[in-house]
Amino acid sequence: MESLGSRIKQLRLRAKLNKAALARKVGVSDVTISYWESGAIKQIGHERLVALADALDCSLATLLEGDSAPQLLTLTHTGPLPWEQVQATTITVPHHLPLKIDWKAPCVMATPGKETDFSPVASGDLLLLGPTHVFHKAGHYLI
Repeated sequence: MESLGSRIKQLRLRAKLNKAALARKVGVSDVTISYWESGAIKQIGHERLVALADALDCSLATLLEGDSAPQLLTLTHTGPLPWEQVQATTITVPHHLPLKIDWKAPCVMATPGKETDFSPVASGDLLLLGPTHVFHKAGHYLI
């Protein structure tokens, strides 16, 4: 398994940066970069990791897990979105449903089909889908 230090070095070389240039972008000394790459410093704070990923032009997942990091789930859909279909009927969210947000807009009820992976939603679970441009909280999808 590749260490974080060796990934930092590999990504730095890929970005065609020397230690001093990377250090300036991250806001640390070039000695700190050397310590990170050698593994002498194993604990790197979150803010520094984010700055490193930005400076190395890679995702935080790539920095922490390498190029073999699992890709984010991409949902694919063909045809019009549920609320844009001609036969789609929007509903008003019934008050007896235990929602954790107060949803005021019309929505469409859906469920994942059999043999469909839509983690963490299982086949048969109900989804309320409605267009929104506002992020409510972690765990809610923005479509």
